[in-house]
Amino acid sequence: MKLGFGLYKHMLDTKHYNFAKQCGATHLVIHLVDYFGHNKDNADQPIGGQEGWGRAGNPNDIWSLEELLRIKREINDHGLELEAIENFDPAHWHDILLDGPKKELQMENLKQLIRNVGKAGIPTFGYNFSLAGVAARNQGPYARGEAVSVGMDGGDDTPIPNGMVWNMVYDENAPEGTLPKIDHGELWDRLQYFLDGILPVAEEAGVKMAAHPDDPPMPYVRNTPRLVYQPDMYQKLIDMKPSPANNLEFCLGSIAEMTEGNVYDATDSYSEQGKIGYIHFRNVKGKVPNYKEVFVDEGDIDMFKILKILKKNNFDGVLIPDHTPQMTCDAPWYAGMAYAMGYMKAALALLDRP
Repeated sequence: MKLGFGLYKHMLDTKHYNFAKQCGATHLVIHLVDYFGHNKDNADQPIGGQEGWGRAGNPNDIWSLEELLRIKREINDHGLELEAIENFDPAHWHDILLDGPKKELQMENLKQLIRNVGKAGIPTFGYNFSLAGVAARNQGPYARGEAVSVGMDGGDDTPIPNGMVWNMVYDENAPEGTLPKIDHGELWDRLQYFLDGILPVAEEAGVKMAAHPDDPPMPYVRNTPRLVYQPDMYQKLIDMKPSPANNLEFCLGSIAEMTEGNVYDATDSYSEQGKIGYIHFRNVKGKVPNYKEVFVDEGDIDMFKILKILKKNNFDGVLIPDHTPQMTCDAPWYAGMAYAMGYMKAALALLDRP
């Protein structure tokens, strides 16, 4: 198994590459969507309030091969490997999510994007097929020692305004109103269209598409249905389009928050099938609709037990902390991430001892 580090778009620089390397990372998972365009001072994670994260990107500007090669070269020059890109920009696929009039054009653009990713030698592309995205959470002193973290206290049924999807505004001139409510079957049909279109291209490009479970894993969030809010729903996603490119972005925290099954059985099942692309290695206390994200060593998940399951099933992919509580010091995000990385590096070392 490999120790990785996740970086947001505004962190793709020498300072953060060196920090990741200093923490013991060998691989990076990066975001190219600018969730923090309105607030780059908050380096922790986007919370997902009702107002959204800000504006989506340029709908006519998919990430080019040249751009991807430049980023990959910079990362390699700092002694790291680029394992994955996480998330499409809502500007690039809003009508695929919403079954809108531009979905065929957007599908062709996504196909070209995945071809670019493959030509750049980037193995994995993570995505979250969701209308509300990461929403309905709050922030507070939820972790050990009153460290600031995120959690959930009940759901959020506030409808999503027109022109917004996945917590970002793609059309500032959209007519007044809110997204029409659809059922789960309709959302699965939209996912089927996406998988039918993207997976053959991903196979040819040598790219694994990795699906994130719903975060938070509720049946409905902001008046919209969710896809993977119980562990067995991952199996439905895998089975609906069998392909070596159809994989999972396996978020331990989100799976532990689910109300059915357990995170150990899910880890065993999907790693045994060889369907885990990479892993968000984070811990939580509680389940939806009431849970808190906590330090990697204080939550409900026995993280070392997870590692033993992964080793048994010969998982050789990348684990990243994703995000973690912020520590009370001059560099809250950096301290929290360094703590998580230190734990993970030690745990991996112990796992390999005879």
